Amino acid sequence: MARYTGPKTKIARKFGEAIFGDDKSFEKRNYPPGQHGNNRRRGKKSEYAIQLMEKQKAKYTYGVLERQFRNMFEKATRSTGITGEVLLQLCESRLDNVVYRMGVSPSRSGARQLVSHRHITVNGDVLNIPSYQVQPGDVIAVREKSKSLEAISNSLANSSATYEWMTWNNETKQGTFVSVPARVQIPENINEQFIVELYSK
Repeated sequence: MARYTGPKTKIARKFGEAIFGDDKSFEKRNYPPGQHGNNRRRGKKSEYAIQLMEKQKAKYTYGVLERQFRNMFEKATRSTGITGEVLLQLCESRLDNVVYRMGVSPSRSGARQLVSHRHITVNGDVLNIPSYQVQPGDVIAVREKSKSLEAISNSLANSSATYEWMTWNNETKQGTFVSVPARVQIPENINEQFIVELYSK
């Protein structure tokens, strides 16, 4: 798959925030990358540039490629509700994101790998499609054979975040996707309206 595998700190610096989680390198150099990164006298960004930055930030945050992201936007446009909000809800409902939110992996890229390598089950069935759209009521669990994996145990031990729209049981290593999160519940700092405006041009 054509995934971004380059330096994550560089991308985080580009957007001015640690979009991939805690990053010591970003804290040391939280200015834009490149030769003129520390030069504060940068030209004013155009409206298009701001909208494009917001779309790129969302894509990198959720680890989604352009075609997938565009398809999700079109799906959001067709559905009832506010397009930008529905778009973020579709991103949050991806299986790899749900696995990450439940604390099974410390990063979305790690969660994608766990799903791809068949360590995760949905309603008892092994699924290896990271983009699978999880539905309210679905039970996500670590496969029986994979429960002893050190990476999963370490991640769960260090995970403290809890989200209102899902439950997780550390003993059984399974949780339930209770409902689709409302926009106010999604912690990501993304201005979805800019993305809608960009795609609507």
